Amino acid sequence: MLHRVLARAIPLSIASTGLPKPLSPLFIGASRLATSSGDHVTDGGGGEDDPFSFPDHHQQQLPPDVTRGVDSVVAAAEANASNAADAARALDRCGAEASEPLVVAALARLRNSCAAAHAAFRWAAAQPGYAPGRRASHSMLAILAKHRHFDDARALLDEMRRASTASPAAVLLLIRRHCAARDVAGAVAAFRGLPTFGFRPGVAEFHGLLSALCRYKNVQDAEHLLMSSRKEFPFETKSFNIVLNGWCNIIGSVREAKRFWNSMGNLGIDRDVVSYGSMISCFSKSGSLDSVMKLFNRMKEAGIAPDRKVYNAVVYALAKGRCMEEAKMLVQTMEEKEVAPDTATFNSLIGPLCKARRVHQAMETFYAMLGRGLPPSVRTFHALLNVARRPIEEILPMEAV
Repeated sequence: MLHRVLARAIPLSIASTGLPKPLSPLFIGASRLATSSGDHVTDGGGGEDDPFSFPDHHQQQLPPDVTRGVDSVVAAAEANASNAADAARALDRCGAEASEPLVVAALARLRNSCAAAHAAFRWAAAQPGYAPGRRASHSMLAILAKHRHFDDARALLDEMRRASTASPAAVLLLIRRHCAARDVAGAVAAFRGLPTFGFRPGVAEFHGLLSALCRYKNVQDAEHLLMSSRKEFPFETKSFNIVLNGWCNIIGSVREAKRFWNSMGNLGIDRDVVSYGSMISCFSKSGSLDSVMKLFNRMKEAGIAPDRKVYNAVVYALAKGRCMEEAKMLVQTMEEKEVAPDTATFNSLIGPLCKARRVHQAMETFYAMLGRGLPPSVRTFHALLNVARRPIEEILPMEAV
């Protein structure tokens, strides 16, 4: 049965040739397609859970006098973080002059100490001639929300509203942190409070709320919110895809994913490449190769062209199911369809090869990835290190270690 499904998934022009040619472009290191830097895939899901970053190199770009001021503010705030009054007096004596670059840099260094950061921000806000700008206010809000000081965060948001420095992104940050704390009511309240800051809660903000709920495994709450908000936010594919992805890739429940997939059909919601990609990824991770291939074929029969995410999920399912030659053929099909393989594509081959202890083939695929100019990811090295039986220097090229 599975062989018939595979035959439908892999084009006859490739399947009829048997095994791939030994010197196919997949394994000689020269890609027929240019791969942009945007195709590079990293493992892990990003850094801080907010849209405001704290670059460590920021202080290096500051004038020397501002850098000295940052050092003085940080030292005074850290030394007296346990007592707000002592911190205020120490900061008044530190000799620094408040400015937006100084405050932003100081908050970046104090971000792991909420009390110290808040003391420095309050000191700066009280200085004559300085009012916290959007960047400093957003940075402080990110720190308060990260440490779950939600009352202080909401008070700061109100100050930002009066100073016209609030933004929908700032409210979304607060929503995400409520979701991370499994405080669904607080997240919804922050969303409903958008008009008080002068912003209309539109579809983009609604999608942001659904995404935040799903990201922190509040998928059932996200589904309930979606279904109960139909009058305000009419059903459309993207909203359903957010929740579907939550069931498929955050919770990883095949049963719930199938149920929600069927409800999309019953409600007349069109399924697109993202919908199919989520379901195929869910089946792929669960090891259900037959379900992966059936859905992959159904997708193509519906006239929906697979994207890189779909191809990668199917390649992984084939490789994990020990259909390695079919997986390699599908990578060739990707190239023929002008979908350039990326790091995740090669990881989809390397991981199962390493688990099957087919080290030579895993290394052959690894060298092919390097030859294409694709950077290995943490996942790549984890797979190789887990299978290594001799020192890593004997397995990997020195330039890759």
